[in-house]
Amino acid sequence: NNFNLFILFISSLALFSCKVEPKPIEYGNDHCHFCDMTVVDKTHASELTTKKGKSFSYDAIECMVNDLNQKNNEDKMAFILVANYDHPGELIDAKTATFLISKKIKSPMGAYLSAFPSVETAKKYQTEYGGDIYSWDELKTQLQK
Repeated sequence: NNFNLFILFISSLALFSCKVEPKPIEYGNDHCHFCDMTVVDKTHASELTTKKGKSFSYDAIECMVNDLNQKNNEDKMAFILVANYDHPGELIDAKTATFLISKKIKSPMGAYLSAFPSVETAKKYQTEYGGDIYSWDELKTQLQK
């Protein structure tokens, strides 16, 4: 009976140790998986983590979206994360984020693209800086043009 408990304990350890998690971006060290620039901007960085647990950092949201659009592999991702412009260094789910393209907010690769956790927050910045608001699916289509 104790042996069965031991096997159950070891099995549960193995199960939990294989949990897929995004790795923290190492600003100033990580290189963009798309353009190879050093990732330094905490207001525009992004990250993909595959279902197998491999993470890729990007210096700009537009680099990540362009990479996804080219490879057409979004279904292989466990996490698609973008920097929350309103809270630098915090990563949020790209699929539920709201995006603003405003010529008054520069991003590392020149797409003027920023992400926000809600439509309300994006609209607050839009009121101040102008620009157009997009959902995740709208943004992917917009950047393909």
